[in-house]
Amino acid sequence: MLINRRQIISAAALLATAPPPTLAAPSKAQWVVGTIPDTPYDIALMDMNLVPPQFRRQMVAYDGPEPPGTLVVDPAQRFLYWVQAKGAALRFGTAVGREGAAWHGQAVVGRKAKWPSWTPTPNMRLKNPALPVTMKGGPANPLGARALYLYKDGRDTLYRIHGTNEPGSIGKNASSGCIRMFNECIFELFAEVPVGTRVVVR
Repeated sequence: MLINRRQIISAAALLATAPPPTLAAPSKAQWVVGTIPDTPYDIALMDMNLVPPQFRRQMVAYDGPEPPGTLVVDPAQRFLYWVQAKGAALRFGTAVGREGAAWHGQAVVGRKAKWPSWTPTPNMRLKNPALPVTMKGGPANPLGARALYLYKDGRDTLYRIHGTNEPGSIGKNASSGCIRMFNECIFELFAEVPVGTRVVVR
């Protein structure tokens, strides 16, 4: 059967407008490439080849007004900057609040916790009654391996910078307002960032 030029052009136009094929998201097991020894659970190391380059841990130039040691969250870009000396910052990819769940302002790290328990807020449980009243810390806990608790004027804001058991959410607007990081990244910040550290969420 002969195919004329018009049919070829029509077929090409159809291919050009067709949506790209949907690739299956990697499973949680496919993300894991190693572990960091920890107690009572080891911390899974993620395959950074699955992460868009901009959301990988990296040192970048930084010209903001905040002094070294400050944590600066840019929700629009899904970045967290740990400000260093000499115009530099260590930048991490994050997941931030979905529309209507985002928080911004200034706070301090009021306390820190290893393998933190999770207590959904009353508002979260109102929207989803299936949520537990509380969940003990562990690999299945949404707060991950570590959490930094944000306080303002001496009171808990109920927002945290924490790990995650959903690595595919990093780089997205996916949380209920908190700042999610890869567990290996929050593990680093937990060790280095003291209580009292200033946090700026733009």
